[in-house]
Amino acid sequence: MVRHMTKEISIALGGGGARGLAHIGVLRVLLREKFSIRAVAGTSMGGIVGAFFAAGLSPEEIEETMDAGTQRGLLRSRPEGEGLIGLASIESWLQEHFEGRSFDDLALPFAVTATDLDTGEEVLLREGPIIPALLATIALPGIFPPQHLNGRRLVDGGVVDPVPVRLARSLYPAPVVAVALSPPPEHWATLRSPSPLETFPVLSVVSRLRPGQALRVFVRSMEIASRSFTEMRLKMDRPELVVRPDVAHIGLFEDRSAAEIAARGEVAALEMLPRLEALFSPLGRLRRGLAEMVRRQDAHSWPELQG
Repeated sequence: MVRHMTKEISIALGGGGARGLAHIGVLRVLLREKFSIRAVAGTSMGGIVGAFFAAGLSPEEIEETMDAGTQRGLLRSRPEGEGLIGLASIESWLQEHFEGRSFDDLALPFAVTATDLDTGEEVLLREGPIIPALLATIALPGIFPPQHLNGRRLVDGGVVDPVPVRLARSLYPAPVVAVALSPPPEHWATLRSPSPLETFPVLSVVSRLRPGQALRVFVRSMEIASRSFTEMRLKMDRPELVVRPDVAHIGLFEDRSAAEIAARGEVAALEMLPRLEALFSPLGRLRRGLAEMVRRQDAHSWPELQG
């Protein structure tokens, strides 16, 4: 009698605004191919998609939910605090799905990351009410206002952890599938992402003036820094597999259907499927064991995640 080994994995969903809808397609492929997703960690939009999945929604239901949110114009809230856009509309939308719910109410272990704006620390959010944690992980600095939670001023987790691999591994000890929404370094010269300055009418006008042109150079420099930091973290955190949907050409706040972007996630996941299956072969399991030994030796060089 042949015993079939369970293909258990943890997933780390990276940040990237509208590009994060590609996570839906990746999840769809993983479920269709009978992988058992045992834990979800997310940053920014990866945290939003991850929360719906951890709450028990299917990829199809998440897709519908995201489209419904987009049609409501969630980015039209008036400015508040230290941000160009308020989070009131997004908070109201999240309340329809998570009002009164805590992390303990979810069907899967789930956590998101945020960044302490004052100390620069990466902050792990995995306890208490879900909505404040989600608002913190998506609080893109300068665009959305910092969120006050547990005595901290928190902004987007992607500032310090663009793809939360270590967090996913801590939630459940299984191979980590990391979904990165930035292109690999060899494609940086040809794959530039649209500037978020073009999303907002006022900034679009300013961007054509000399100060705006200087701001565009700054934004482009920050994109390069973010991509470089993502690569550094992936090399250090060593996920067993990295899936990279082709979404670099999509703007952070671009208005596209969830199905269109999710399809790109499906394509990327299918391309990496043979490598993922190989992780569960006898040789793959041996290699994973050796990799785990190396990670434990390196663990002392990284600070603990902050709660």
